[in-house]
Amino acid sequence: MRIAISTDGNNVSAHFGRCPVFTLVDVENGREIQRMEVANPGHEPGAIPEFLHKKGVICIISGGMGMRATSFFAQYGIETIVGVSGKIDDVIEQFKNQTLKGGESFCKPGAGKGYGLDKKVCDHSHTEQHAH
Repeated sequence: MRIAISTDGNNVSAHFGRCPVFTLVDVENGREIQRMEVANPGHEPGAIPEFLHKKGVICIISGGMGMRATSFFAQYGIETIVGVSGKIDDVIEQFKNQTLKGGESFCKPGAGKGYGLDKKVCDHSHTEQHAH
């Protein structure tokens, strides 16, 4: 099974669509088989779900995404787990051990606009900033 994690440095990005890269991880029988990073192809509606689907991804893990993005992923049969933060290595370990807990999306409508290469801080409340 191949999962994708929105990645910003060594951490899960709060904005799936605006992260610099996705960490793709192949997990079989609770073991990590392969890990690679792929550049974000761009934040056009539906482009990332299609891109990750073509890469064989069946689950995306991120700090947050909007409802429209969730529906695009659902069209490709890709499970979404949002509300996740922390170090990529820790998240992969939790996923392998089936202890990864998702939650409410960190993204509020419009909060991520411009976040990424041009904007280093998103417009979330202070308590949500740790996700970056």
